Amino acid sequence: MSHGDDLDERFNELISQMDKEEQRTMRAAAKRAAGTARPERLPAYVPERRPARRNTRGRLVLGAVAALIVAGGVIVTHRPEVLAPGAAALSGAVPEETTPVVVEPPEELVTGDLRTNQGDPFAGSQAEKWAAGIDGFVMPKAKAMGGLSKKDVAKGLERTRDLLAAAHLDRKTLLGGTPDAFARLLDRAQRGWFRDGLDDKERSTRTTVTSFAPKTAELATDVIKVRGRTTLGTFEEDGLRGVQAKLNYLVVYAVQRPGQPATVERIVIHFTGATRLQRLDGRLAVWVTDWGASATPARCDVVDGFVHPFYDDSPPDKVDTSGPPTDPYDLDDEPAHDGSCEASQGT
Repeated sequence: MSHGDDLDERFNELISQMDKEEQRTMRAAAKRAAGTARPERLPAYVPERRPARRNTRGRLVLGAVAALIVAGGVIVTHRPEVLAPGAAALSGAVPEETTPVVVEPPEELVTGDLRTNQGDPFAGSQAEKWAAGIDGFVMPKAKAMGGLSKKDVAKGLERTRDLLAAAHLDRKTLLGGTPDAFARLLDRAQRGWFRDGLDDKERSTRTTVTSFAPKTAELATDVIKVRGRTTLGTFEEDGLRGVQAKLNYLVVYAVQRPGQPATVERIVIHFTGATRLQRLDGRLAVWVTDWGASATPARCDVVDGFVHPFYDDSPPDKVDTSGPPTDPYDLDDEPAHDGSCEASQGT
C-alpha cells in the first residue's frame, strides 16, 4: 500500500468520528490543500420555527329570550336555535361611555431566555409585571344602566368575574378535567347544554374554557398572569333590555411536559366574549355569549376542544399557518374564533 493511500485511509477514519458538518469542512480543506477544491454547496435555508396561534370558536353563544304576554301572564320562551353552533352575535347593542380599568404592560419589552429564568418563568416577557390570577380580571365600576339598578349591575359583574376565573384559572379545568366550576356558575338555562356538549368531538363546548389536553401539560408555576379589560354597554333585543359586558383578556401560563421541567414554555390565551345581564322572570340572569380564544403556541392539527401545547421538541404540525406573524400579546388584535391557524411571534 502506498503512503498516499495510507494517509487517505487514516484521514477517512479520523473524520468518520465527526458530525456531518465537520466532515464537510475537513474534506473541503483537504481538497483545497491538494489543489482540487470545488465550491461547497451551502446547506439549504431552514426557516425559523414560529409558534402557531390556534383560533378556536366557543360554541356557547347567547340564547335570546322572547317575552310573550299571554292572558295577563308572562311566559319566557327560550329560542334554542340561536344556541346552535355558528349563530351570529345578537345585534342592537348600544355603546355607552365607560372607563375600563386596564393593567398596563411594562414600558419596555425585555427579551430573555425562558429556560434561564425558571425561578420566574415570566421574566423577560411582556407578562412579567402583569397582575396575577383573578386580580387581573378587573371589572369597571357598576352603575345603574340598561334598566338595571346599580346593585344588579354590580352583582352581574361579580358573576362575570367569577365565570372568567372558573374558565381560565380553575386548576381541574386547566389540566383537562371536567369544567364543573364553570358549569355551576352558568345560568341554569345554559348549564345543561354546556355539559351535554363537552363530549362533542367535532365542536365541543370545552372551547369556552381553557383546558390543556390530558397528559400534555402541567403548570410550571401556580402563578398565572392576566391583563385585559371589560367595557359596558346596553342592549335591547326581542323586547328585553339590559347590560352587555364586553370581555377582552390575555391569560399567560407557564407550562411544561409532565415531569419535564426542561420543556417549560409560556402559552398565551387571548380570550374575547361577552356576558349579558338582564332580568328574566324576576331574576337577574347572566348569559355568556360568543366566548372563544386563541392559544399560542398550540397545535393546529388536533381539533377536540382542548389546547394542545406546541413544544420546541414537538413533531411538525400537519396544518400550515397563514398570514404574517401576529403578536400574541397584542390585546387589540382579537382572535377570529373561526378555527384558523395563524403564524405568530414568540411568547
